[in-house]
Amino acid sequence: MKAKVVIVGGGVAALEAALVLRDLAGDRAALEIYSARNDFVYRPYAVGRPFGSAALKTYDLGALARRCGAELHTDNIVSVDESARLATTYAGVSVPYDYLVYAAGAGRNSQVPGATTFWGIAEVADVEVVIGRLKDRRIRRAAFTMPSVAEWSLPMYELALLTEAELSRAGVADCELTIVTPEDAPLRLFGRGASDGVARLLEERGIEVILGTHPVRFHEGRLQVVPDASLDFDEVISLPRLEPRTVAGLTPDSDGFVRVDDHCRVFNRERIYAAGDTTSFPVKQGGIAAQQADVAAEAIAADLGVPINPSAFDPILRGVLWTGYEPLYLQGWLAGGHGETSTLSTEPPWEGGTDKIVARALTSFLAEVDVGAVRTAGPARRRPGPDRGRNQSDLANSA
Repeated sequence: MKAKVVIVGGGVAALEAALVLRDLAGDRAALEIYSARNDFVYRPYAVGRPFGSAALKTYDLGALARRCGAELHTDNIVSVDESARLATTYAGVSVPYDYLVYAAGAGRNSQVPGATTFWGIAEVADVEVVIGRLKDRRIRRAAFTMPSVAEWSLPMYELALLTEAELSRAGVADCELTIVTPEDAPLRLFGRGASDGVARLLEERGIEVILGTHPVRFHEGRLQVVPDASLDFDEVISLPRLEPRTVAGLTPDSDGFVRVDDHCRVFNRERIYAAGDTTSFPVKQGGIAAQQADVAAEAIAADLGVPINPSAFDPILRGVLWTGYEPLYLQGWLAGGHGETSTLSTEPPWEGGTDKIVARALTSFLAEVDVGAVRTAGPARRRPGPDRGRNQSDLANSA
């Protein structure tokens, strides 16, 4: 008989887990996906929407599930009984399972009162208003910030760079753009080489960076920050804070996220795995979520008798930075033992193309789905001016 694998969630980690289990376990596993949403939104493209250079790609989750060899149930899992191997949905339906992969993601909560929040999905109208006011010269000083180092910071840098490019093309030269970040270096998670290259790019583009500073609230033209100070701006755009989604039966850590071991098995739980933003791993990013899903799927497949040696989680962070001109590609291992791995380049140092989410199975899967359809691309590669294009290449090479 097939083992029943219940996958909770409808995002990157959930789909990646289903794809890898399908490929590894084949007929040994029956896959069921439980998600409150019936669509899958390719979220990273949202950063281009305020500039009219990208649109969200949305897929029918049921159709994707079928192509993954899974059955979709549009319902939430709200509790798990490990001893009975039974999950319960919001609608009160009992769902037996042999293995469970919890990949429900995280919620988003605005945490900088008074600031305009970039939610990273459909609602970007408020951000568009701020960009429009800068272009019309109704305001001059804008800041881009995020509540804490726990957030994925790359969209904050993209918003600042895309705004500078938009203003430059519009002939607006007297605006002041500032990044206010709790980080101790720009995009420091990627390592020193990539971070130093991004810092030089921001300096070249005239974007000020204030490091080690946490925003508290924006009121009457002043951004209150910690350490105790206030900064003058006309507008502030902030990323939201991530908040966990909890399920009864899965013991969270002190912040509400789920702890997992090196094979992404939930601590003190048998046959229950977790992947993605719902876990306590501090980096919340699509590529990392996919890698966790890969590890969990391999562990389940090995337990089902597939002759593989399941990998332990050894995350490598890959990111595509939209700059308003040519994109840059950042990479670095997050754990030790790999030597100096931090790179910044004008071409991706990985296989699998140039898309925003780099995943073992999902990247090529979505590319196949897109074949024959009108595909919404990322920001168009507008040709940079000769100096800016040359300098950006130099920054990448020197990193």
